[in-house]
Amino acid sequence: MNKIFGSASEALDGLLFDGMFIASGGFGLCGIPELLIDAIKDAGSKDLTFASNNAGVDDFGIGLLLQTRQVKKMISSYVGENAEFMRQYLSGELELEFNPQGTLAERMRAGGAGIPGFYTKTGVGTVIAEGKDHRDFNGETYIMEEGIFADLAIVKAWKADTTGNLIFRKTARNFNVPAATCGKICVAEVEEIVEAGTLDPDHIHLPGIYVHRLIEGAHEKRIEQRTVRKAEDV
Repeated sequence: MNKIFGSASEALDGLLFDGMFIASGGFGLCGIPELLIDAIKDAGSKDLTFASNNAGVDDFGIGLLLQTRQVKKMISSYVGENAEFMRQYLSGELELEFNPQGTLAERMRAGGAGIPGFYTKTGVGTVIAEGKDHRDFNGETYIMEEGIFADLAIVKAWKADTTGNLIFRKTARNFNVPAATCGKICVAEVEEIVEAGTLDPDHIHLPGIYVHRLIEGAHEKRIEQRTVRKAEDV
């Protein structure tokens, strides 16, 4: 089975539809599937729900889809660095479901493992717990969180082989692995594709069984925030 496609738009062909639920890897601007997000923007799919740690920035990543009003709901942990995100949320244009980062990662992992729900102490006694099932274990209160089962997962990796085995580069692994597993279909963009058998099996972070389609492309690799030392007086 050939998993390699010539472009992001080709890899997403036949997968997108209005109102779909997409899980996206990335943390800030690190490891985000920017090429696939651009292709979703160009496709014009709307009323989308995204499960993603955050929504990029105003002019990059999921922030682009917010500008074009293609996103109906975000399931996220962090919503800073994106003025349009905040504007739409505060004006009631965008639904937002807050999740602690560990809870969001575990919801994705649970969905990938076929686990419909789990109990956690995180969020007990806060707005996160409102409307959720509470249960005591050994004298401690926990709330139930549901696994995430997405229509589509989009992720970015550093290297892949032709069967879809993926290697992520350092912190760019972040949410990409659990996001990849919880989608019915997973499309991955990578910087390099090598022949099957080339990658050391001990170095593979995500087995190819989870990856259905692949593209290779150049990435911008933006720096989200740059902090420099002030020049010393001469």
